[in-house]
Amino acid sequence: MIADRGERAETAAAWRATVLSLFPEMFPGPLGVSLAGKGLDAGRWALDVLDIRDFARDKHRSVDDEPFGGGPGMVMRPEVVDAALQAIEGRPGPLICLSPRGAPLTQARVRALAAGPGVRLLCGRYEGIDERIFAVHPVEEVSVGDYVLSGGEPAALVLIDAVVRLLPGVMGNEASPGEESFESGLLEYPHYTRPAVWQGLEVPEVLLSGHHERIRTWRLERAEEETRRRRPDLWAARGETEKSRGARGR
Repeated sequence: MIADRGERAETAAAWRATVLSLFPEMFPGPLGVSLAGKGLDAGRWALDVLDIRDFARDKHRSVDDEPFGGGPGMVMRPEVVDAALQAIEGRPGPLICLSPRGAPLTQARVRALAAGPGVRLLCGRYEGIDERIFAVHPVEEVSVGDYVLSGGEPAALVLIDAVVRLLPGVMGNEASPGEESFESGLLEYPHYTRPAVWQGLEVPEVLLSGHHERIRTWRLERAEEETRRRRPDLWAARGETEKSRGARGR
């Protein structure tokens, strides 16, 4: 088991991530630097990482075996995973397995996790986990995209990062999250900084005007334009949401 991090400043962090992994050395990884790392050291959130191999029952610490029915690869053994899950049963938050067959991770789900006490993450490896684990334990399967990773650890890092940045005191500008992509069903508007002219390209005049209402309107229009052009699926979903709200308001 890796020593808890985030305990130096506070004995009880507001939000706690508990991770079960065959490669605990992958944590905290990128979560240990920048704003997430500062928040971790300040005790605004905490990270516990347990090595699944510690729950193996033989001297070789075996965690996998050949699949029944044949086929390539290995499958994580149910009794080992079960023992690991029992060890974190009393820890805060829902139990989530990172899996390509899971429901897509959305900003709405991230906000819900950030509003809770924490999350327990199970990272699979090899060809996957014995299916009986999902019959015995209340596991929510979550996917970070329609592609296959070498294991659940990179996906767990993504999920934790998305949640941690929403926690109070982690980000420098508390107003920033509400303006970002997916928060309002839109992609974010384009950004510009100094110099005002670079390689013959000028910053839009409205952003130099100091007129806050005009700037707000311009940003909304650009966000809508970017969403229609880049993600027609999001634009269509936003339209359905607006229709639903209008129907409820009648």
